[in-house]
Amino acid sequence: MSETTSSQSATVSGSKPIRLPGFIDERRLGSFQLRTVLLCGLVMLLDGFDTQAINYMAPAITQDWDVSKGTMATIFSAALVGLMIGYLLLAPLSDKLGHKRLVMAGVALFSLSTLVSVGAQNPDQLMIMRFITGIGLGAATPSTIALTAEYSPKRLRASLVLAIYCGFSLGFVAANYAAGWLIPAYGWRSVFVAGAVLPLAMLPVLAWRLPESISYLLRRGESAKAYAHLRRIDRMLPQTGEARIEAESADPGKRVKVTELLTGRQLLGTVLLWVVFAINLAMFYGLQSWMPTILSERGYSAGTLATAASMTTIGGIVIAFVVGPAMDRLGAYGSLSTLYFVGCGFLVLMGLVLGSPVWMVLAAIFLIGCTISGGQKSVIALAAAFYPEEVRSTGVGWALGVGRVGGIVGPMIVGGMLAGGIGHEQLFMILVAPAALCGLIVLYLGHRAKRLEAA
Repeated sequence: MSETTSSQSATVSGSKPIRLPGFIDERRLGSFQLRTVLLCGLVMLLDGFDTQAINYMAPAITQDWDVSKGTMATIFSAALVGLMIGYLLLAPLSDKLGHKRLVMAGVALFSLSTLVSVGAQNPDQLMIMRFITGIGLGAATPSTIALTAEYSPKRLRASLVLAIYCGFSLGFVAANYAAGWLIPAYGWRSVFVAGAVLPLAMLPVLAWRLPESISYLLRRGESAKAYAHLRRIDRMLPQTGEARIEAESADPGKRVKVTELLTGRQLLGTVLLWVVFAINLAMFYGLQSWMPTILSERGYSAGTLATAASMTTIGGIVIAFVVGPAMDRLGAYGSLSTLYFVGCGFLVLMGLVLGSPVWMVLAAIFLIGCTISGGQKSVIALAAAFYPEEVRSTGVGWALGVGRVGGIVGPMIVGGMLAGGIGHEQLFMILVAPAALCGLIVLYLGHRAKRLEAA
């Protein structure tokens, strides 16, 4: 590759060239990288907490303000719209601002807007604050994923990206327990306080310990800072000397544009990834929204409904510890497509066990969570591997943003089918088709990636 078109170099201390990402790929995962992953995972946990907490607060807000379900739906939607803006418009700014700054800006924005939400006096004020909160949440997520991917050896990249995204799901669980404890004792506004204070307290830690992207520093000509980060990965590097850092990345000073995702070899892969994101999120939110209604109509208790909601999340977390290592060791595309194809069988199983004893239903829901929730996490890891570093944050952000459209229409589609008279068992049989389509698309992307590498 020529240095003017596909690599960047910077002269720093030492004599032998340091080539990225090979330098990171060839070394053991150290404490510096683990701390970076942990910080990114904590940001994702707080992100998940603030995303989900409003759902658990809704009954108390509805009772306190005497608002309709339609009004609460508007408040929910405001955050989703904000998320899309964060994903689509702010994530690409990482090229100009850096991943660390964008993570900190996103955390500051969603924590401050959540704090202001404590004093909301009417639904309109809360809706505006939830919209701003969504923007902050959407800004932080792609850069945490990009940082995790950049500082992870290739052999562990999918596992670590999946691990931090499990933090997002754990945030859902934490929000559930926090709301259950805080609302009866202190009222629904106390949940906003918790959702604001924790990320605000974390900002100084992020400023102190979260590293900036090495490739971003090189593009900015800050080679000394980049080399300092590399020495934290490998303390055997000399402190003085003449050396050169070479990174397969964009040219120094070049701005990455969103249009680069939709040109040349990236075009087809990007569009197909968007399709998988949208389908997976449509299935996830469609089932999350309507599963309680389905189980209620089949005569299951309120306790079973609450447990079922947790089983979906738990399934997605548990399977991450299987799919992540499989993606790293056996191949990202083959492992994810297998998960989707196996999930087709789990959906059929769910249709067959409806009306059976509770333990059988919960087991089937857990397995569906492995596929749908686990697939959602895994396709993010796939996107982090699919896009090169210089467009990774933009690529992941746009995939999440476009996929969010599926999350919005999914509940509408499932609700429309149920309202149209489709039976519960038939619904799960129908959902086999989109799950299989996701598997086929990922399988095709894997074959295409091999052809492009061989070319």
